[in-house]
Amino acid sequence: MDLLSLIFTGIGLAMDASAVSIAKGMSLPNEKIKNYALKLGLAFGIFQGLMPLIGYLVGSTFSGYIQSVDHWVAFILLALIGLNMIKESREEKENEEVSDLSLKVILLLAIATSIDALAVGVSFAFLKVNIVLACSIIAIVTFILSFICVMVGKRLGSLFQKYAEIFGGIILMMIGAKILIEHLFL
Repeated sequence: MDLLSLIFTGIGLAMDASAVSIAKGMSLPNEKIKNYALKLGLAFGIFQGLMPLIGYLVGSTFSGYIQSVDHWVAFILLALIGLNMIKESREEKENEEVSDLSLKVILLLAIATSIDALAVGVSFAFLKVNIVLACSIIAIVTFILSFICVMVGKRLGSLFQKYAEIFGGIILMMIGAKILIEHLFL
């Protein structure tokens, strides 16, 4: 997978964390907004970077058994994740106000927003991706976007929350289609 595809994968995976960051940014107190943005960005970045590694290790264990269908596995995983992200963006969500973010809340949000990255890591094993580079890019992109999105959420309200997940889902589905096309026709 080339560098540009890895960056776009990072952007796609960061959309859940970005949407949560916008939502939390809207409800956090002004006084500590940069502190909260840093905490959320770090937690989301670390978990988004570690989950593909875990998925990669699981996928590598079984890659010998399914190497002949690896491109289909990657395509299906990315397409399902992308479709799920789009579906979730269409569902009504409760706006829960948060006046403070405890470590427990931050960790739960980080885990919840990085589950997709675990599945992407499995697909990376079949694609022989440089996992250290991929995880680093995903972590950095997620950190930057999450930090910015907390600040954006504070300023712009809920304008982009719904569209961030749709955009992320579309990116992942396009990368899945690209992988399938490359393996079938190139």
